[in-house]
Amino acid sequence: MLEELRQAVWAANLELPRRGLVTYTWGNVSGIDRDRGLVVIKPSGVDYDALKPENLVVVDLDGNRVEGDLNPSSDTATHLILYKEFPTLGGVVHTHSPNAVAWAQAGEDIPCYGTTHADYFYGSIPCARCLSKTEIDGDYEGNTGRVIVEIFRKRNINPVHVPGVICAGHGPFTWGNNPAQAVYHSVVLEEVARMAILTRQVCPSAHVAPQAMLDKHFLRKHGPNAYYGQR
Repeated sequence: MLEELRQAVWAANLELPRRGLVTYTWGNVSGIDRDRGLVVIKPSGVDYDALKPENLVVVDLDGNRVEGDLNPSSDTATHLILYKEFPTLGGVVHTHSPNAVAWAQAGEDIPCYGTTHADYFYGSIPCARCLSKTEIDGDYEGNTGRVIVEIFRKRNINPVHVPGVICAGHGPFTWGNNPAQAVYHSVVLEEVARMAILTRQVCPSAHVAPQAMLDKHFLRKHGPNAYYGQR
């Protein structure tokens, strides 16, 4: 079932350790077949060195296992909330990459200080709030997805223009049109998080990039008249 998507999700998962985004099994990638309403996701706790396409688990959007003998990722409910609330998403990634986690543990947005950030994220990368004790003791993973949606709705952020978030005290989630692009955004998020930390070290009072620079660099790659790259 879903062999092409299964291969894409498997390849995307293997990219996480290659890019230094995960330690041991601290991460997962999923992909969705929108027509069938099915999600392919990494199984919980399986080492990347042992991961095979047939190990991946297929679930529906209610979290019911449709195919696979292993338990799906413990973060599955978060992925499903994001797919249901953000219909443009084709792939979702969660890691504990250290620079992004540093901002999450500080409970701060990752500011846009320059053009590298602006090329991919149209403004700061938001930090979703901490969950309450009730939310943690209840549907923890589902509520993690809900606080991500909450901050995007509250700030009127387009998830296509800001394809990632950090969760306070936890870590980053990124997404894209497909699993490969979601991993790409995870790599970029970690790198701009590192650059932002270095910027703060050089100058704790550094100013964010001006709006004109943000507009120019984001829109030349993603706007209606984009001209970056080859056609």
